[in-house]
Amino acid sequence: MKISTRGRYGTRLLIDLAEHIHENHVSLASVAERQNISIRYLEQVAVILRRSGFIRSVKGASGGYALARKPEDVSIGDVLRVLEGDMLVVDPPLPGVKETRIQRCIRLTVFNRLNDRIAALIDRKTLASVTGTVDPDESYMYFI
Repeated sequence: MKISTRGRYGTRLLIDLAEHIHENHVSLASVAERQNISIRYLEQVAVILRRSGFIRSVKGASGGYALARKPEDVSIGDVLRVLEGDMLVVDPPLPGVKETRIQRCIRLTVFNRLNDRIAALIDRKTLASVTGTVDPDESYMYFI
């Protein structure tokens, strides 16, 4: 599994909007400049995210985009699934296709576990958890 530029750029767009949540709306040009992303590509990704309900657009001369949900309500997993499709390392066996014992063993002991761990991680991370709020899994305990 490899996350494409669409998935990476879309995630960066949403994180940038979450970082600027105090603003009513943000222009894609300013996001493109801050994130060093092509404005044309960002526009294509924004259409998908708007149709999926992650962002809302503000029309007009001083228009732009804003998050449609609170940052803590948007998981990275939801975003990636909209932009990339399923996040499986290996597709499940097709109906009617017989697996050998070795294929089934590898699928159950390796690939399914990888899928579960990836899903657990990306579903636990939200826009809020990567934009400056403390994430208990990522924080460090210092003793003096």
